[in-house]
Amino acid sequence: MNKLTITAENAEYQIIESLKTNRTKRAKHGEIFIEGIESIKQAVAASVPLTRIITANYAGLSGWAKDLVSANSSATVIEMAEPLYRKICDRSDPAELVVTAGIRPLALADVRLREKPFVLVFDRPSDHGNFGSILRSANSFNVDAVFVIGHGIDWHDPKVIRSSLGSVFHTQIVPVPSMNDFSLWIADQKKRNGIVLVGTDSTGTVSLPDNPLSRPIALVLGNEAKGMSVAIKDLCDYIVSIPISGAVNSLNVSCAGSIFLWDVYRNSGIYRKEMEE
Repeated sequence: MNKLTITAENAEYQIIESLKTNRTKRAKHGEIFIEGIESIKQAVAASVPLTRIITANYAGLSGWAKDLVSANSSATVIEMAEPLYRKICDRSDPAELVVTAGIRPLALADVRLREKPFVLVFDRPSDHGNFGSILRSANSFNVDAVFVIGHGIDWHDPKVIRSSLGSVFHTQIVPVPSMNDFSLWIADQKKRNGIVLVGTDSTGTVSLPDNPLSRPIALVLGNEAKGMSVAIKDLCDYIVSIPISGAVNSLNVSCAGSIFLWDVYRNSGIYRKEMEE
């Protein structure tokens, strides 16, 4: 076990801090910062390799934390002076440890899909909390992969990890290089799997209750403020809406997205099999 002690804001501390706050540094180092016991547990469950285990009190670690150290012998254990540890943590009452972990980008060609694919496409997301919430729903409703169009969000940002409750580590998240690449991928999937590209918008002319969604499907959610781009709208086979009433005529994208995802899930054979069991 490699063990370090940090008592000042030295180079190692600055690297750790940059993994928490700087998207470019995360990409450069191929590492992320994870805070929160549940998120750490989910990362471990998903076999994400830990690179550092950081604490302010190594001797006082719980049995679970000591087991984590033993099971990740290649990770560097860092005992950090308490003021520095509190500074690097977001919570006013921080957990006994935080970690850093290695990441590997996923390419479009690497995506693994089931026989009847269920894909979520998020067009230019910009809100970390919404994105994390959608990842929780995607994981709950057996989405095969989440495609991200645009560069407005980093799904390894601590806010996404926290709001997803670690679902980010169990989800195939794929950056879409360009609309042309996505267009070619969809065309190929239509031939291979008969996938249908369904857009979602409050102005959609197809009502969800009248048109139950099912696999194989690629479901598109638009940007929180601007909706779907014209380019992706033109690719959609149709656009579906959720009928609502009330003074406010739209739903938060994570709420609406969860409803659409649930509809696909409830109409799938997987859901019916689980209910029968």
